[in-house]
Amino acid sequence: QERLVESGGGSVQAGGSLILSCVASGGAFARNYMGWFRQPPGKEREFVAAIFVPAGYTWYGDSVKGRFTISRDNAKNTMYLQMNSLKPEDTAWYYCATGRPNYYSDYLGYDTWGQGTQVTVSS
Repeated sequence: QERLVESGGGSVQAGGSLILSCVASGGAFARNYMGWFRQPPGKEREFVAAIFVPAGYTWYGDSVKGRFTISRDNAKNTMYLQMNSLKPEDTAWYYCATGRPNYYSDYLGYDTWGQGTQVTVSS
């Protein structure tokens, strides 16, 4: 059974950094795309970043470009999200996901999701 488990969330002050991890098991890392999405309080889920696992191509949402970096360690079946220069508007539940979406930012195309990890950024 495919499974994703996120970790690394927490509370940080604006300008700080966090690293989120997503460990895949049961074949979840074999999917073509892995992505990070987030859901701020009271808002819709939004795309953060995605990686094409076989080749390492990456994409980012406009609000995190230049601040966040997605990466993966194939040997550890783990995906990471390095988050720098955090802002209060980055506060959200962060979810990792895997699948074969038609478009990397389309969350409907991801069919395996982790339970989420909460990130809170204070001003």
